[in-house]
Amino acid sequence: MRQKIMVLALAVFVGAGLAVVTGTSQQQAPPLEMSEVVEGLYVIMGSGGNVGVRVTGEGVIVIDDKFERNYDEIIANIESVTDEPVRYVINTHHHGDHSGGNVRFSAIAQVIAHKNVRANILRNDQAGPPSVIYTHETAVFLGDAEVQAHHMGRGHTNGDSIIYFPDLGVIHGGDLINTGNIFIDYNNGGSFLEWVDTLDRALELDFTTAIPGHGDILTKDELRAYRNKFAALETRARELVAQGMAPDEFVANLPTDDLGWDLTGRGGAGAQGVYAELTGAME
Repeated sequence: MRQKIMVLALAVFVGAGLAVVTGTSQQQAPPLEMSEVVEGLYVIMGSGGNVGVRVTGEGVIVIDDKFERNYDEIIANIESVTDEPVRYVINTHHHGDHSGGNVRFSAIAQVIAHKNVRANILRNDQAGPPSVIYTHETAVFLGDAEVQAHHMGRGHTNGDSIIYFPDLGVIHGGDLINTGNIFIDYNNGGSFLEWVDTLDRALELDFTTAIPGHGDILTKDELRAYRNKFAALETRARELVAQGMAPDEFVANLPTDDLGWDLTGRGGAGAQGVYAELTGAME
C-alpha cells in the first residue's frame, strides 16, 4: 500500500512538473511595447524589428511592420494614441521581421520600399511585396508631416532605406543600425565594406535621434560610435588578410569581443563573408 502511495505521489509530482513545463511553453510572447520618441512619433518594440509610427493629423505613416502575426497588436498600439487610419507603410528592407506585416497592411495602406526590397521579397518567395518602389529617394507628405526614404548604399542588404523625419530630427535606420549583433546578408546584396560609407551618408542628415532596427534608441553621437566600430573592424580585417591568413585562420583571429559582435556564426554572413569580400572571392 505504501509503495502504491509513493508511486501515485511521484506520478502527481511528475504530472505537475509536465503541466508547469507545458504551461510555460504555451505562454504567449511578451506584449509589444510602445513609447513616444518625440511628439508625434512613436516606436513599437518587441517580437521583430522596431516599428516607427508617425501620427500626422491626417493619417499614420508606419515604418516597418514586424511579422504578419503582429498585425493586430500593432494596430491596437496605434489605436491607443490616435484614431487616425494607417495610410502608408515604408519598409526599411525585406526581412520578414520588418516586412511580414505587409500582407495585412496592404489591405488598408500603401506599402512603399526601395526597388531591391520588392525584388528580394519576390526572389525569396515572401508574401507582401511593396506596391510602390523608389530608386534613390522618395518622400510622403501627409498633413504637415514629411517622411523621407533614402537609399544611401548597401550594408545589411542591397535594399536598405534610411527613413528621415526632417521636422522631428529623427531617423529610422532599419537593420543598418542594430545595437545587437550585426548580420551581413550577402545572399541579398549586403556589404560589410560599404556599410561605413552608407552610415557616413546617413550621418550627414540633420538629426539628433536614431531608431535602430533592433535595440534601444540612439543619439547621433552614439550612432557615430556605432559607425566607428565598423571602421575599426575593417582595419583589423585588412591587417589579417595582409598577413596572408587562410579563411579559417582569419575567422579564428578576427577580434570582435570589444565591439560586442560575434561574427563566427551565420556561415557566410559573418567573418567568412567579410574575408571573401576583402579578398575578392565574393561571387
